[in-house]
Amino acid sequence: MHKPSRVITIAGSAAGGSAGIQADLKTFQELDVYGMSVITAIVSRHPVTDKNVHPQTMEAIEAQFDTAMKQVGTDVIKVGMLFTKEVIERTAELIEQSEVKRVVVDPVMVGKLDSKLLKDDAIDMLLKKLLPLATVITPNMTEASILLGGRKLEGVEDLKQAAVDLYEKIGQKVLVKGGRLTGPAVDVLYDGEAITTFEAPRIDTKNTSGAGCTYAAAIAAYLAKGETVSSSIRLAKDFVTTAIEHGFSYTNMVGPTYHAAMRLKGAAHPIRVSEHNL
Repeated sequence: MHKPSRVITIAGSAAGGSAGIQADLKTFQELDVYGMSVITAIVSRHPVTDKNVHPQTMEAIEAQFDTAMKQVGTDVIKVGMLFTKEVIERTAELIEQSEVKRVVVDPVMVGKLDSKLLKDDAIDMLLKKLLPLATVITPNMTEASILLGGRKLEGVEDLKQAAVDLYEKIGQKVLVKGGRLTGPAVDVLYDGEAITTFEAPRIDTKNTSGAGCTYAAAIAAYLAKGETVSSSIRLAKDFVTTAIEHGFSYTNMVGPTYHAAMRLKGAAHPIRVSEHNL
């Protein structure tokens, strides 16, 4: 009997279904890994109060993690939105206690429309406690800038230097995503020895909600299936690029990527991978 590899995602729940836990679980299902979830907060814009982040209690977070680990166990942990320094610290403790060795951390700080998804006082805790536990971290340009004290990132060379400097800070592999660049969609990995770039054509669409979550979840899924970090990133970029190309919207708002696109449509574009020594 086929038993798929397992991944636990620790992240926020996005009521619209395009990001967070929902995007992660859709990605895991499409890539034939068994997904479990620990919901840290419910993200939904209330039509009256306009409040959009509803944190869960620490007891609820711990209970979800313990249940998933005891009933199923996991091969990889994927971490997304944690929101507060207390949740970051406790999540780091849970990961250490679990002794799971493959961890993907997407340091979710800013949403697609620049909504704030991490409190200011949590950044130091993120850098000191959680990121050093990661196999690879996947900040976008804005998040990399914040982690580097507000440094401006404008081109691929800036992304390369940011990846190197973040590696020096946390001692783990860093993938800086160039989603906000002009020109091709280039992401930069630094593993402590070499810089690898992953390039795909830029898709002209506004429907990219959840793309970052989906990308990190796909990396986690491929790691769980035994791929290397570099190979996982290449395969995951193929998956998310295809999902972006076939993204859609039901309203005039930013719509989701299409998680089933790879299965139903086939790969959109080849990913160009280049390795560069420092």
